[in-house]
Amino acid sequence: MPHGFCGKRTSVEDVPIRFKTINMNSSTSKVRPCARDEYFYHIQITTRWMDNDLYGHVNNVIYYSWIDTVVNQWLIENGLLKSDKNPSIGWVAHSECNYFSPIAYPSPVVLGLKLAHMGNSSVHYDVGIFVQGALQPSAQGKFVHVYVDPLNHRPMPLSQAFKHTLETLI
Repeated sequence: MPHGFCGKRTSVEDVPIRFKTINMNSSTSKVRPCARDEYFYHIQITTRWMDNDLYGHVNNVIYYSWIDTVVNQWLIENGLLKSDKNPSIGWVAHSECNYFSPIAYPSPVVLGLKLAHMGNSSVHYDVGIFVQGALQPSAQGKFVHVYVDPLNHRPMPLSQAFKHTLETLI
């Protein structure tokens, strides 16, 4: 017999099966796609052959890689990754992606970045993923960094210099 909660022995017959109702009005249908000109920073990347999945379009995990890439590229270009302006380290606390239309290899892709929210120790970014030349995104992501002390891993307030630089994304 398999073990249940707290080591209590149960049989398979003793475990109730619960079904969760799936909401067919997914969050994707409620997300308003942001136009390309609503993003304040852009970089271009190129899809790779290995990005495509069995269905002939870019696999969903690649979109998360692109979201991470545009955020960190902006941080590097602005001297905020491991610098005096930013003595804390950013940990990813949340990420999500909503898909509107597929992208496939070969396609140049433009990633757009804007600041969605700046807290005391957290930064929320919005990312648009566009096929080159498109004004509406193929996908749109959210990315949240919580900045922590590198030694004790406790949230740490953002420095004024860091906040000032972030304001360029508004």
